[in-house]
Amino acid sequence: MTTKALCAVLLALSAVACPTTLYAATSATEQAADFSALDADFAKWMEEAHVPGLVWGVVKDGRLVHLKAMGVQELRTRSPVTADTAFRIASMTKAFTGFSILKLRDEGKLRLDDPVSKYVPETAAWAGGITIGDLLHHTAGFVTDDPWGDRQQPLPEAEFTKMLETGVPFSTAPGTRYEYSNFGYALLGRIVSNVSKQDYAARVEETLLKPLGMKSSRYEVRDVPAGKLAMGYRWENDAWSPEPVMPHGAFGAMGGLVTTGNDYAKWISYLLAAWPARELEVMSRKTVRAMQYGGGMLHARRRPGKEGDNCRLSAIYGAGLVAANDCVLGNVLFHGGGFPGYGSHMLLIPDAGVGLFALTNRTYAGPTAPVWDAATALSRSGYFTPRPTTISPALDTAYAAARRIWKSGGPEGEKPYLAMNFTMDRSDANWRKYLAGLSGQLGACDDSPAISATGNLSGRFSWACAKGKLEGTILLAPTQSPQIQSLTLQAIANP
Repeated sequence: MTTKALCAVLLALSAVACPTTLYAATSATEQAADFSALDADFAKWMEEAHVPGLVWGVVKDGRLVHLKAMGVQELRTRSPVTADTAFRIASMTKAFTGFSILKLRDEGKLRLDDPVSKYVPETAAWAGGITIGDLLHHTAGFVTDDPWGDRQQPLPEAEFTKMLETGVPFSTAPGTRYEYSNFGYALLGRIVSNVSKQDYAARVEETLLKPLGMKSSRYEVRDVPAGKLAMGYRWENDAWSPEPVMPHGAFGAMGGLVTTGNDYAKWISYLLAAWPARELEVMSRKTVRAMQYGGGMLHARRRPGKEGDNCRLSAIYGAGLVAANDCVLGNVLFHGGGFPGYGSHMLLIPDAGVGLFALTNRTYAGPTAPVWDAATALSRSGYFTPRPTTISPALDTAYAAARRIWKSGGPEGEKPYLAMNFTMDRSDANWRKYLAGLSGQLGACDDSPAISATGNLSGRFSWACAKGKLEGTILLAPTQSPQIQSLTLQAIANP
């Protein structure tokens, strides 16, 4: 499918606005210049972690700008990993399940505060206090079930129904603590099926995989074409041994998706296209952004990679994605995957339009550290930076008024652009005294730099002055015409 044709399908399904280039690799020269050192880091990690094969990639502004395949997908034949080698992505599947639940919510077919038993009546005797949101955010009170849950992957639907009728013990009271549950996401898969009146896998394929052109992605691993599957291996007793190939079953919603580097890049591109937010946009962009909203509990995590000792993450589990604010990358979304025979990780920096991912074929060999280290290195090199926020007409008008206040030495002439609290919080006379003190401390200032918007109604600026610099912020009031409610100024003298 061509990019133009794919965009037409996405728009027809009220998906996302298509970027100019949805999916294209960069030139070999650009890859070598920007990514060769990172490729070497991944290769080193592979060797140390005893990983037979790996593929990793970077998506930027809707384009797959780098993809590197390493090692072998099958040890007996030594067939190499390629961009079209299929890996099981384990718990990174949960994002597809989370999106599917939110899409049903946005279609008016369920609410996140609905009791689970409303849609899965088999749970009525024991799950009365659990909501769909509890399952989504891992606050249902179930015990953390790695690696037990992984081995339930092929469980037949009829056996899962019996499990739901019997119930499971609680680790904590529902709604009181974050505790990761594969069982909970398998239960979400049953809700997707019951509400949509479709098989879970068929629903995801119809609403996501096919529209996004993810032709090589599927839930049934046995349907992967011959010679395309990365066989899963365990490293034990200083040797690799093959893991059993588990077919798709009732726990597929928590970790069963099989995909390729080329295909998964399209999913990353789809997610990133939801940022920045626009005033008028199709619903699915809002659905994607809702995947970052946690309804549960904040919890602390060590930052992955080399910066782990210098930074802690305060994270919250959204809908198949973990949201956090990182000391290096800013706002991030991420998720890992571990499975018998496979390990994976994905990391999004939405404000920069950048995503990274890596897939491997060794049991629980999650490439979390090299993914975060690669993102950190790319950020510090200046390869990507947060997108600047557009300066709104209202903010531009207010900034012009702030410049005139500085030049005139007082706010008296700018009353139409000042909110009613402005001179109540500091009188005209005191503003004149304050501005005169700043001017005397800094000397003449160059007010030509544009303001940097932090929102439609707020921004910050920095002016170079004869004896230092002037840092300032503007905050507008919630009024129809632009009016400054707060103007803060700080003098920073030369050393």
